[in-house]
Amino acid sequence: RCGLAAVRSYSGGGAYPSVSLTCPLPGVPKAVFAAAEGRERFETRVTVLENGLRVASQNKFGQFCTVGILVNSGSRHEAKYLSGISHFLEKLAFSSTAQFGSKDEILLTLEKHGGICDCQASRDTIMYAVSADARGLDTVVNLLADVALQPRLSDEEIEMTRTAIRFELEDLNMRPDPEPLLTEMIHAAAFRDNTVGLNRFCPVENTDKIDRDLLHSYLRSYYTPDRMVLAGVGIEHEQLVECARKYLLGVEPVWGTGQSRGVDRSVAQYTGGIVKVEKDMSDVSLGPTPIPELTHIMIGLESCSFLEDDFIPFAVLNMMMGGGGSFSAGGPGKGMFTRLYLNVLNRHHWMYNATSYHHSYEDTGLLCIHASADPKQVREMVEIITREFILMAGAVGEVELERAKTQLKSMLMMNLESRPVIFEDVGRQVLATNTRKLPHELCALIGQVKPTDIKRVVTKMLHKKPAVAALGDLTDLPSYEHIQAALSSKDGRLPRLYRLFR
Repeated sequence: RCGLAAVRSYSGGGAYPSVSLTCPLPGVPKAVFAAAEGRERFETRVTVLENGLRVASQNKFGQFCTVGILVNSGSRHEAKYLSGISHFLEKLAFSSTAQFGSKDEILLTLEKHGGICDCQASRDTIMYAVSADARGLDTVVNLLADVALQPRLSDEEIEMTRTAIRFELEDLNMRPDPEPLLTEMIHAAAFRDNTVGLNRFCPVENTDKIDRDLLHSYLRSYYTPDRMVLAGVGIEHEQLVECARKYLLGVEPVWGTGQSRGVDRSVAQYTGGIVKVEKDMSDVSLGPTPIPELTHIMIGLESCSFLEDDFIPFAVLNMMMGGGGSFSAGGPGKGMFTRLYLNVLNRHHWMYNATSYHHSYEDTGLLCIHASADPKQVREMVEIITREFILMAGAVGEVELERAKTQLKSMLMMNLESRPVIFEDVGRQVLATNTRKLPHELCALIGQVKPTDIKRVVTKMLHKKPAVAALGDLTDLPSYEHIQAALSSKDGRLPRLYRLFR
């Protein structure tokens, strides 16, 4: 029964009425529960301002929001400039601006709204982002506009950035995990001296050559409103548009509107090839449990752009290959039934790593496999990896395909539970296509992938020259011609492969 029929005393001295769980508590306001609203509430809204700037927003329940500016600029656009400018801009982000005297002042301003900031530069995008209380949206957009368009780029900040980059480059060559270095090498091999093959990290010899004038020249060409998106997650669209008009419309950047060198609109040219770095890997991890000396190989083939219809089949293929390291944790849901686990890691105990990666850009893509083993077994390791590429063109089991599709959907939905990930997804899609495919649309496309789709994209991929990156003791590494000949064996006959590598 409801009411004050009985009273229970607690150790804290308070008394609470004994009320049935099916009745509302007396004196408490009526609860308001979240309800499913129309689908339009969850679609990404995009508004284009008069200066060409795109404003995109996505509703999401919660007190906090993630807002940022994405710029269609990155290392692939540095062909007319010194390599490493994007790396410098990433490190210089959220330093002193026209309004804020120092990085500390920016952080203190964000702290009032429980905010944090970050900048990330990739091959095709530079992203300035802030996560903060949604009530501080006006302050956040004002800060972002100032950081992107009014940086001071003082001599002291540039010198500190040079020091930070030199340290990062040293660390990159000393760290036990060579994946970032191998990723650079495979891109350099696949797209030699063009677009996404250009170095994402600033070369050591360029650190002293990059100054404020060069940075301003680059910013004048690429930091234009038509190449920017202001994206927000967890805020009302009209409020974000209002802030954009207030702080990003009609604002003259600090570098002025003088003559620019023009935007590099080069399309990626896949070349294939090999990049080798002989390196002593015997002492990368000393201590009580040192990592053994390993040679790392990455073999890749051109896939497709994320704008093409074949992008989804390639994503499913990458999930089907899966793989991981010898210390990867997890069960069936983590990829233990993927091909690189079943056919490689479970059968060849001496291999420490076999992992598939798919890099995709606006005009090209790269599907590659990274493998690690003892230097004496490099030849056999390369043979095994090339065999896996050839077997991709074989029969695809229905159970195997359904598992890969389900795992891809699961990973997509799990990643999109994070607000910063939704922000990046919104920003990147709108930057490239002016719109955004919602998760349920992508899941529907994944569900439509058939075995014939996998075979079609693999057949197209195997016609290309391979890209190879090799790091470590390369004494027993087969020649590039042998690797290319092995991958041209479309019938997958292992005896022929064996002869090629012996």
